[in-house]
Amino acid sequence: MVVIEQPALALPRKRIRWGEQLVRLILFLAAAISVLTTVAIVLSLLMPAIDFFREIGPWQFLTGTTWAPLFEPGSFGVLPLAVGTFVISFWSALVAFPLGVGVAIYLSEYARPRVSAVLKPVLEILAAIPTVVLGYFALTFVTPFLRDIGVDVEIFNVLSASLVLGVMLIPTVATLSEDAMAAVPRDLRDGGYALGADKLQVSTKIVVPAAISGIIAAFVLAFSRAVGETMIVLIAAGQLARISFDPRVAIETMTAFIGATGNGDVPTGSIEYKTIFAVGLTLFLMTLVMNLISIRLVRKYREIYE
Repeated sequence: MVVIEQPALALPRKRIRWGEQLVRLILFLAAAISVLTTVAIVLSLLMPAIDFFREIGPWQFLTGTTWAPLFEPGSFGVLPLAVGTFVISFWSALVAFPLGVGVAIYLSEYARPRVSAVLKPVLEILAAIPTVVLGYFALTFVTPFLRDIGVDVEIFNVLSASLVLGVMLIPTVATLSEDAMAAVPRDLRDGGYALGADKLQVSTKIVVPAAISGIIAAFVLAFSRAVGETMIVLIAAGQLARISFDPRVAIETMTAFIGATGNGDVPTGSIEYKTIFAVGLTLFLMTLVMNLISIRLVRKYREIYE
């Protein structure tokens, strides 16, 4: 039997798709620009902050309880600013977290598609309002309203700033939480209904636990926004750096100090000027730590469905 060998067929050369290569290049440049921008921001904060810490020790800066860098002699303890930042973030979180999750549950489990299609854009309007407008709203409306109902608050106070800031954060919590709930498989809901659970039980005991990783991510993102908010706290919370957990009094946050001092008449290159970068670097590190914790929590409680 004679076997005739067939000549090997040469595969055609793969044609270079220039359009695809162009898209890959554009996407790479977008990612590179993001990374380089972050590095540039860190370097712009780091160099003046290093000069600051050469004159003021890091331990004195982080543990000092008096913040008066513009006085003579100056005091450079950032602890009052850090406490003020977390106090306002805490009270705003008490407003945003439960209301945001409640809105998300309603949109995901109760609202009809037409109602949801109307409510979600309306809810997003809150996120589109300029924060300077919200700050003056807190100062000129919320504070007088609190006084009218018998709450003894100062003109500048934590409570009014936190209430308005919490309302501003509701769209962030609600939108991200609703997206996480919408990703929960329908089979889990049907299983709950088959066992006799009502809609409230299915929503709170099945859907919310199944979407907990996304809800945690929404909480951390909203809390990070509260930590980094400037105009609302600058206008409504005041500029009195002190350690106090009373929401009725004025307080100063790290962002408020940066915003107020950066627009002042502080000489460039002075130790007072370098405090802006030291506080900014501290705020950046605090936010970075919170994001790392959130990533850890999201990975720990993530639910993967086939």
